[in-house]
Amino acid sequence: MNKQKHISIRIDEEVLKKFHYVSRYNGRSASGQILYLINQCIREFEKEQGEIELERPNP
Repeated sequence: MNKQKHISIRIDEEVLKKFHYVSRYNGRSASGQILYLINQCIREFEKEQGEIELERPNP
């Protein structure tokens, strides 16, 4: 079972072009850069606030 999910956002064209530039500079695809930034955000939050505990669904 594939646990990866898809999201989409609306973004200004100029911001997107700059984001692609930064992504290439960092040696990442735009998706890879987004995942890196999301994970960095989570790490920083958990460092300050403690680990995020997610509820497990009942089988």
